[in-house]
Amino acid sequence: MKLLYPTTLRLDPALISGFPTVTLHAYDAKAPTLPADLLDAEILVTWANSPANLSFAAKNLHQLRWIQSLAAGPNDVLAAGFDTSRVQVTTGSGLHDRTVAEHTLGLLLNAARRFYEMRDYQLRGQWPGHLGGPQPDREPGTFRTLRDARVLIWGFGNIAKCLTPHLTGLGATVRGVARSPGVRGGIEVFSEDSLPRLLPETDALVMILPGDASTRHALNAERLRLLPKHAWVVNVGRGSSVDEDALFDALEKGEIGGAALDVFEQEPLPEGNKLYGAKNLILSPHAAGGRPQGAEELIVDNLRRFLAQQDLRNKL
Repeated sequence: MKLLYPTTLRLDPALISGFPTVTLHAYDAKAPTLPADLLDAEILVTWANSPANLSFAAKNLHQLRWIQSLAAGPNDVLAAGFDTSRVQVTTGSGLHDRTVAEHTLGLLLNAARRFYEMRDYQLRGQWPGHLGGPQPDREPGTFRTLRDARVLIWGFGNIAKCLTPHLTGLGATVRGVARSPGVRGGIEVFSEDSLPRLLPETDALVMILPGDASTRHALNAERLRLLPKHAWVVNVGRGSSVDEDALFDALEKGEIGGAALDVFEQEPLPEGNKLYGAKNLILSPHAAGGRPQGAEELIVDNLRRFLAQQDLRNKL
């Protein structure tokens, strides 16, 4: 049984070996085709594959039975045309929790402490005196610190659970929104029908929603209007969850305090896109994840389950 693993990240084959019936084969995930001697593979590990590579695999790996994507949301795999009625697809959920949480914390601190504005002044050769010296402490109607800030995380899953202790450790009050309400890790999580009440009470809205039809433009003009004028929006989920035109209008009109986006509806964001010049917008080039951590452990765990014909982790 052949398992193909990509060369688009550094995997240690020694940590995956040890299964007598499985042979490991590296492949170029950016190449438009796969070598002929690998077309009988039954297991495919994917990460940052080119669309052409995945399309070729979908059409030519006729014995394929399982795809282990290392992405949290394997939209590329699902769009490639694999027959999911016979091919199991598992995700890399959990591999990006720490990196995305760290990046999100950085974006929130950037927004609150105005590092982006300091940099703008520096590039103009000007001293941003209004950002230094004595400052009001936690002035109502502002987002200048995480201490006592009201942070709402929309899409309260594994990444949110990893992020929350960092936020509460700096003094923030955290609430969550998810499809199912409850208490998770000591944090109260509400259903989406509570958003009209929660958004007006939010200083920073962190969005970690998946990209599917149910979340498209979840943050629209109507919901943006519910946020306080000082509130910031941080999106590290999927770009399609935010109506970018509505967000741009809200920024230009000063209806919200600002936004920090790591994901966009079209990536790379086209040159000349109006978001590049939007007021109080921090632009991050889908940099929050991109570093799967613990990939070998997940592959080995699921490989054991696959060979034993047990349920796989993170199965779609």
